[in-house]
Amino acid sequence: MNTCSTNTATPLTLGFSPCPNDTFIFHALIHGLVDAAGLRFTERLEDVETLNRLALDRALDVSKVSYHLMGRILPDYVLLRSGGALGRGCGPLLVARADLDPSRLAGKKIALPGRYTTAALLLRLYDPTLTDFVYLPFHEIMGAVADGSVDAGVIIHESRFTYASYGLTQLLDLGAWWEADTGHPIPLGGIAAKRSLGGETLRAIEDALTESVRHAFAHPALPHPYIRAHSQEMSEAVCDAHIKLYVNDFSLTLGSEGEQAVQYLLQRATAAGIIPPSSEPLFTPR
Repeated sequence: MNTCSTNTATPLTLGFSPCPNDTFIFHALIHGLVDAAGLRFTERLEDVETLNRLALDRALDVSKVSYHLMGRILPDYVLLRSGGALGRGCGPLLVARADLDPSRLAGKKIALPGRYTTAALLLRLYDPTLTDFVYLPFHEIMGAVADGSVDAGVIIHESRFTYASYGLTQLLDLGAWWEADTGHPIPLGGIAAKRSLGGETLRAIEDALTESVRHAFAHPALPHPYIRAHSQEMSEAVCDAHIKLYVNDFSLTLGSEGEQAVQYLLQRATAAGIIPPSSEPLFTPR
């Protein structure tokens, strides 16, 4: 656990995953390499669904969460425009042992990487008739599909680079489906911060995150030891591919295209009855 900055104020709790894209993004912020306006952060690294549940419990001041979850935590959290994962060609994949028809999965047992992940939301939007879900940590899904514990699974993160080694077949690219169906890039996960921190602090965190991403882009070798310390079971090639896939200009700032994509995802989820309606503003006040 690290604390950045030298300010004596109580540090803010900051949650993100040990995945290479997150450790790449947060390295400069955690290590005090960018101006954080005197704010300090205590890091907590957990898998995405654990972070989602911590945010549901309002246990973290700032946290990476699935965009799906934002629809459930809007009374307490606001979405920052920087530090997230959103793009094209980077969506979750539905895989199986055999080449099944993805439109005929009713009655099949499907593993999902957490109830509140965007991957789970996308599959439910793709086919609302599917109901037989098993929720597993993302790194256990390929094994469960391979050994027949489930009929199919939705994989995320670095699994999209390694599923073939398990003898699995891609049935559907949920990100490609989303892009073709909506025209929007696929929103995966973003950074949520407690509304109670106030506008000035929220803007300072957002700006510091932007600078942290910019610092990583400018000095890509510098975060490497920190990234590898949290991804020891991942090959260097997969680690680099992971960062290249999930960190892009949207990570610097969502911009109007990214904001519209997130808003539309939540609108679709609300219309489908998957998340409750909310009148709370979604984004950090500017």
